[in-house]
Amino acid sequence: MKKYLILSLLLPTIFSCSVAQQANQKKYADLLTQESAKNHLTILTSKEFAGRGTGQEGGKKTVEYIAKVFKDLGLKPAVNGSYFQPVALERSSYVVEKFDLNNKNLTNGKDLFIQGNNNMKDFKASDIVFVGYGIKTDKYNDLEGLDLTGKVVLVINEGEPTNKDGNSLITGSSVGSDWSTSRFKRIQELSKLNPKMILAVSSQNAEMITRYGNRLTAGRFSLRSNEAQPNQPTMEIPVANITVETANQLLASKNTSVAQVIEKIGSTGKPNSFDIKSSLDANMGVKKEEFNDPNVLGLIEGTDLKEEIVIISGHYDHDGILPDGTYFPGADDNGSGTVGVMELARAFAAAKKEGKGPRRTILFMAFAAEEKGLLGSNYYSQNPIFPLSNTVTCLNMDMIGRIDDKHLDGNHNYIHAIGSDMLSSELKAINEKANKDFTQMELDYMYDDPKDPLRIYYRSDQYNLAKHGIPVIFFFSGLHPDYHTPNDTVDKIDFPMMVKREKLVFHTAWDIANRDKKLVVDKTPPAAQ
Repeated sequence: MKKYLILSLLLPTIFSCSVAQQANQKKYADLLTQESAKNHLTILTSKEFAGRGTGQEGGKKTVEYIAKVFKDLGLKPAVNGSYFQPVALERSSYVVEKFDLNNKNLTNGKDLFIQGNNNMKDFKASDIVFVGYGIKTDKYNDLEGLDLTGKVVLVINEGEPTNKDGNSLITGSSVGSDWSTSRFKRIQELSKLNPKMILAVSSQNAEMITRYGNRLTAGRFSLRSNEAQPNQPTMEIPVANITVETANQLLASKNTSVAQVIEKIGSTGKPNSFDIKSSLDANMGVKKEEFNDPNVLGLIEGTDLKEEIVIISGHYDHDGILPDGTYFPGADDNGSGTVGVMELARAFAAAKKEGKGPRRTILFMAFAAEEKGLLGSNYYSQNPIFPLSNTVTCLNMDMIGRIDDKHLDGNHNYIHAIGSDMLSSELKAINEKANKDFTQMELDYMYDDPKDPLRIYYRSDQYNLAKHGIPVIFFFSGLHPDYHTPNDTVDKIDFPMMVKREKLVFHTAWDIANRDKKLVVDKTPPAAQ
């Protein structure tokens, strides 16, 4: 009887504490507003920030902006008195100083695009060998009797030869061979014959250059290593991808064209290779640049469980600005997630200031160079400011501001909550309870499917924490037609839904940061597929 009496006295107290706790959560979550989110996002997507490009001025302005917000909110600098963790990056760019073909100057990224990995060097030639399709098989051989060593080679890099009835000259039937679809295969086979350079013509190249020319010449980014790297095989034979128009200008000296050559091969059933008297004078190769773009880290210190870390993250970088002045605002990707990090920092900072701060430490982190291969988060996972063994979770926001194609004509009240049960049997339940109690959205788990062809779980920063056994949720509103285009603008953001999604992350983080026990990790970390 005494036990029941004590329990009856305690229950109202427990219930009262629970109600008060929920009231606090709602109070601070309500600090997340559409007006504040729109103000931040309008600034970050402006021309001044120029697409927040890695290694560009817009990226530098972005990290300064985020650090100032963290400082003004009272977040502690997390990196030896600084908000910045420099990420050691390297950019490898293929630089074309000169490319004169038949005494006509061509510009890389405008008239052609070049792939290669050779050091800067000169390329000169007085003739070019046209090798048709560049195919060598038992039944059909463009290369028979040709010595291509040190020569510049022109090749049709698409399709395969067919006769006048449309049957493949390789298979002898209407069913084509893998040569038809494998553009890389014929380049690989030609490279074995040690030409000086390959001029690859395709009807697709003109569109590729028009749509992606500036990106094709932007270079490759990687983490810089302090260790000596072993000698790697390099693509010393560059491939210049040219248009049909450029190829026809070369073939004109032989009174033919790409179309006429294809027709002749089809009508005779025989290869058609020949020399073209034409000059090449080029200077080009790889240049490497070392630089640092920082992750931005701000801290709200916990109380009795402050050694345990909850990460709230999103990447701040996007595609930047092109040489022609075109810039990519990246309002959804990932201006929305960057704003989410700053807004949640404001809500938790207000709670801390009023004595309602989290028990666990919360690390707010804006990652660098996600668009270049998750480089900022990869660097942090290799060089953590706080031990990964003490990191409880990573809640990552990457694109939370739009309505995706799947939901456009249906329910807009949703969020993709990706990976919540990959490592912990508790995290998904915590997130679902937060949603049930406070935000009441559809939680879409379509991208948790192991057979997801887009591999979305592996394509944002949380994966670099998950692969170290840290439970994560990737909050994502999904893909849309403006993804990675200059049309990803602030006017297309659904701010009511963006803020609602921020609130779900807030409530989930609040629970994890204040619960008595650390999240269990009772599942095997997923491997990249």
